[in-house]
Amino acid sequence: MTGNAGKLPVVVLISGNGSNLQALIDAAADGAPFTIKAVISNRPGVHGLERASTAGIPTCIVDHTGFPDRDSFDAALAEKIETYNPRLVVLAGFMRILTNGFVNRFAGRMLNIHPSLLPAFQGLHTHRRALQAGVTEHGASVHFVTGELDGGPVIAQVRVAVREDDSESSLAARVLAREHELLPQVVAWYAQDKLALHDEQVWFDGTPLQAPIQC
Repeated sequence: MTGNAGKLPVVVLISGNGSNLQALIDAAADGAPFTIKAVISNRPGVHGLERASTAGIPTCIVDHTGFPDRDSFDAALAEKIETYNPRLVVLAGFMRILTNGFVNRFAGRMLNIHPSLLPAFQGLHTHRRALQAGVTEHGASVHFVTGELDGGPVIAQVRVAVREDDSESSLAARVLAREHELLPQVVAWYAQDKLALHDEQVWFDGTPLQAPIQC
């Protein structure tokens, strides 16, 4: 545990396979300035929980189907997160719409990764919609979480060229590979106190960010 002294304590929320979680686990193992205190899933039996257990990271399931409404689920989830005393909460494929009360509780210290060049293609099925729209560029974004779905201030993005022969799965695979680079980088910036959110404005290295950083 002494090797984690001084590192940013992070809790990661997942709902599925956890490949972005694995990217964070690998980065932390390679000396990144953060440590994953726990992984919490709203769905039991997902592969991301196995990834965390293999890495020796505590896991927890807060199953949303066991709660009568969104508010009660979010309250239980928030309480569980707080038991690990994180300074940052990372949504890595967490497929739940969060209430304003939950978002406000972690305002300025919660990040999400979304598979599109926000503000384009908020919500689901981003790769399919990108192909249907005929865009030439697609990608992924990391943003601070606010009350608007996938609408929080964008910190950084990666871009992927859309090929003429792309399918939804081939485009998704190339974007996901770049996501695995982007998310650990942004979390590291936060750990290094380079990132802050002030009045819905991203600050980077003490300066207001005028546009998302292109990685």
